[in-house]
Amino acid sequence: MKFQLQNTTGLNLFTGHGAGYVAVNNVRHERSLVVTPERVIENWPLACWDDLNASHFEFLLALKPEIVLLGTGRTLRFPPPALSRCLAQARIGLEVMDTPAACRTYNILVAEARNVVAAVLLN
Repeated sequence: MKFQLQNTTGLNLFTGHGAGYVAVNNVRHERSLVVTPERVIENWPLACWDDLNASHFEFLLALKPEIVLLGTGRTLRFPPPALSRCLAQARIGLEVMDTPAACRTYNILVAEARNVVAAVLLN
């Protein structure tokens, strides 16, 4: 158990989620996006699960995270291992979960000062 004050002031946090949207710092987003503690990348070029390919994981790798949270929408779906191979080779963790769980987990990891990236699908 940690007994230190967590300071997330100025960092991006998920503040809400629902059918077809997530909110980051109280700003509603209705398209898939990538969130880091310092950046919100709104135009992540992934509209739906079926379009997911290795280049999306290479984009996440370029952000140099310690761990990637992949929110797969309302339903938990696992990508083929070949698509995320670049992350495994770079020793970057990948956790796959539904989007609401990814939002909650991201906030916890940010509060722990972890270098985390959340890539969330909304469709």
